[in-house]
Amino acid sequence: MAMGRLGVEETLEALNAALGPGGPVWFKETRARHLRVRDFFAPRRALRARFGDGQVPERVVHAIACLQGPGVAPVLRCVPTPTGLALQLQRSAVFERVLGAVAAYAAPAAIAAPGRRVVLHCPALRGGPGVLRLSQLRAVLVADHLARALRAHGVSVRQVPAVRDPHMPTFLQQLRVDWPVASERTATEALRSRAHAKLTSAGDSGALLPGAVGSVRLKELVDEWGHTAGYDPNLDSCLVTEDLLSVLAELQEAVQHRLEEGSPGMAAAPDTGAEGYLVVHVVSCEEEFQQQKLDLLWRKLDDQAPLRQKHLVCGPVKVAGVPGTVTAPEYYELRHAQVCKTSALKHGRDLAQDPAWTEIFMVLSVAAIKFEMLSTAPQSQLLLALTDNISTKGTKSGTFVMYNCARLATLFEGYECSMEQGLYPTFPPVSSLDFSQLHDEGEWLLLFNSVLPFPDLLSHTAALACTAPGLHITARTEMVCKFLVQLSMDFSSYYNRVHILGEPRPHLFGQMFARLQLLRAVREVLHTGLAMLGLPPLSHI
Repeated sequence: MAMGRLGVEETLEALNAALGPGGPVWFKETRARHLRVRDFFAPRRALRARFGDGQVPERVVHAIACLQGPGVAPVLRCVPTPTGLALQLQRSAVFERVLGAVAAYAAPAAIAAPGRRVVLHCPALRGGPGVLRLSQLRAVLVADHLARALRAHGVSVRQVPAVRDPHMPTFLQQLRVDWPVASERTATEALRSRAHAKLTSAGDSGALLPGAVGSVRLKELVDEWGHTAGYDPNLDSCLVTEDLLSVLAELQEAVQHRLEEGSPGMAAAPDTGAEGYLVVHVVSCEEEFQQQKLDLLWRKLDDQAPLRQKHLVCGPVKVAGVPGTVTAPEYYELRHAQVCKTSALKHGRDLAQDPAWTEIFMVLSVAAIKFEMLSTAPQSQLLLALTDNISTKGTKSGTFVMYNCARLATLFEGYECSMEQGLYPTFPPVSSLDFSQLHDEGEWLLLFNSVLPFPDLLSHTAALACTAPGLHITARTEMVCKFLVQLSMDFSSYYNRVHILGEPRPHLFGQMFARLQLLRAVREVLHTGLAMLGLPPLSHI
């Protein structure tokens, strides 16, 4: 049997292929009550599409029970039941394969093809933090998360615009958003000349506002192919300004840049020109109309503009129970104050001025914000309840995830201290561990629902349907947050029920080390997931 990385998707593909031609039938179980008896299931209703009466021939069942292949998890049994086919894996073997190669499960399942390039454009970053609305902040966080996911997948990413406002870099650093800062303004002479040519040919004239170059008609582009692509039919003309030309010049420069700066270890790809890029405009719903204008203007003024431009439109952010408009800095200060208040109640004293806690409170505040903003699919409306208090006990929050991250750190710190005191031996080679001692249902839940599927989840987060028709594109930026919340819930339940560091008795060490190796894998997955959000792991809260 191949000893490479096991995969949920590889296993599902092999299971469906074993049933013969047709659509997918099998699915992976996730609920604890189902995992007590099976790991994968093929419902009888779906089986009727392959087999008229839903009865799977015995030879097919036998073939599934003996299934092997690259990435396919070893099968223990496949049993017909009144409701369908139930399949259970050789769990000890799966534990051994996965926990013997933890690093392979904290990375994407597959790296993107060499030379794949993406330009992420987030127009919300052209202003200062004081005017940044919550819907724009959402677009910024989505763009930052998407950039991290794409880079982890081996994609070359250029981020536009480079920030020019003097206060924005500090605010982005506070939010742990990694975005370039401008050093100088991009030249716009070539685009200005082209714009004047278009104006002249269109016969446009008349008094112009200060900073305006003229007006360009976009109607013919919309009429030509805009309706089917998804452009707003009300797009007619665009007032070309110096600021707009500067935006286009920066986008133009981004796609002409041969390879992203600051990508160590990435092989240089041949320069394939603008068509080698996918440009994704990440915008709030309020900015969508203006961004469509910019998209069409770029195509009109630049013959080399990329044809593959997609718009990732983030849905509106509604605030419950708060009159007026809340800016992004006000939102951060509110969450920071709530984090400090919660900590004061927990520890019995105000720690906000304690330098040892300053960084922790900042990380917890950003975690709360990012999990609120990113746990909902970006295209959907988001409702924020700003009056809700921050708690490490609330199982849906970023602070809950960080709390369990700290619990994991405390656990391993406890083992290290006990080992130094001579209570426990040093950690033995992983190859010597007996994973058959992992028989608690919480242990399988952590491995099967968290560690094993994590590489596939990372790949899905970085997947962009760039070849799909139409102007708009969707992204699965909510997946990592939802995954980390569920992982934290499963770990918390297991940690509260099972005593990991048992009494220092030699006959108990085997199970303890097997459990610690499982939690090492959980820790690696958790840390990698947090890194996708720009969040560092915490050792205490």
